[in-house]
Amino acid sequence: MSRFVDRVVIHVAAGSGGNGCASVHREKFKPLGGPDGGDGGNGGDVVLVVDTNVHTLLDFHFRPHADADSGKQGQGANRDGATGENLELKVPDGTVVLDESGEIVVDLVGHGTRFIAARGGRGGLGNAALASKARRAPGFALLGEPGETRDLVLELRSVADAGLLGFPSAGKSSLIAVVSSAKPKIADYPFTTLVPNLGVVTAGDSIYTIADVPGLIPGASQGKGLGLDFLRHIERCSVLVHVVDCATYEPGRDPLSDIDALEAELARYTPALGGNLADRPRLVVLNKLDVPEARELAELVRPEIEARGLPVFEISTVTRAGLRELTFALAKVIEEDRASRPAPEATRIVLRPTAVDDAGFTVEHDPDDDTGFIVRGERPDRWIRQTDFNNTEAVGYLADRLARLGVEEALAKAGAVPGCPVTIGGVSFDWEPSTPAGVAMMMHNRGADPRLDRPSRVGAPERKAQKVLRRTPFEELLDEDEE
Repeated sequence: MSRFVDRVVIHVAAGSGGNGCASVHREKFKPLGGPDGGDGGNGGDVVLVVDTNVHTLLDFHFRPHADADSGKQGQGANRDGATGENLELKVPDGTVVLDESGEIVVDLVGHGTRFIAARGGRGGLGNAALASKARRAPGFALLGEPGETRDLVLELRSVADAGLLGFPSAGKSSLIAVVSSAKPKIADYPFTTLVPNLGVVTAGDSIYTIADVPGLIPGASQGKGLGLDFLRHIERCSVLVHVVDCATYEPGRDPLSDIDALEAELARYTPALGGNLADRPRLVVLNKLDVPEARELAELVRPEIEARGLPVFEISTVTRAGLRELTFALAKVIEEDRASRPAPEATRIVLRPTAVDDAGFTVEHDPDDDTGFIVRGERPDRWIRQTDFNNTEAVGYLADRLARLGVEEALAKAGAVPGCPVTIGGVSFDWEPSTPAGVAMMMHNRGADPRLDRPSRVGAPERKAQKVLRRTPFEELLDEDEE
């Protein structure tokens, strides 16, 4: 028997972008072939897709980790890396996605609705794409960005037009079974139904869905019984139906007290999707009238319930008496609710251009270091992630990009002095404004930047002088010193 799971925590990780390739075209009789390193492929996204054929989150309960494919690395001969495939996760209609703090991220309703849960990282550019007049043959390439990782909470909130409320063994499952093709488990003991049941009802030209909320008892909104776990399934309902057991023999229970107890629980429950359950239309169904004592009780309490302004329907799921009137009454209320809703509008494409005075980054003082500064911004952070700090030419290219963006000028205005620590994208370094970043590049070896290199190797002239010095006799050195 399959399990019903309506709340899970998933860990999604998008694919990382592939690294760019630093390659030089090599061919016989063509020593200066130029750079031909290809770009890395983009990482795949993790996408949630609504599928009406999926009715539970059970798959995510057993496999909570979802990882998309990463992009492939670029290669020589201008060959770009392959893009990682997107990972599509099918979720039931009515799934609500929440972040770690419990805030609603998106409400997935409607077959085919898609939501990118984690975006894949961009692939790094190869040295062929980085070539310019200043850098004819770059000896570096950009690294691929890591994919986005997130922890998300998925909650299933049934998409039903009518919600059945009632104490255990009130006959909610029996009612769904006789008015639709649903086959819920039915037995004569409390808490038989442990999961919400959903059925489709046809009443004339109207077709609507009906669901029950199992295990509602006093205190359900505070966690007693099963009600707290399943109250979320009535948040989308257009009408709420009180199913009252008129044949119960439990002491202290009667139709009026049952309705009051459930209304108190609804008043304490706050829908996360917004709205107020007190505004939803109500109907009262007096069930099990095939029992003589139940019919007598129904005739006694019906005037008091109608005095509260609640429509009352007397039914029997055994003899099916009163079911036709109930289904058509529900259809009328649901059709009125559908007509009152605003017509869906076409999706508007909103363009938000960058403000004229928006530099794309901010400079602020480091709270952990009085002399330090922190540069925040999407572009600087991305450039840091793409830089290979083992390659001085790549670091020089980063300095050029930051200088063109205006980071050095902003640091100087903020009071930064040479040697003060600066943090960008989690990487800290000592700021050296004397580095002529952004100026025309000089000729240099591939993979090196003369502005950043501090050569520690002894040059050829110095090695030759030391060699001559070692071979000169000691007496000649003394004579030279005396002269």
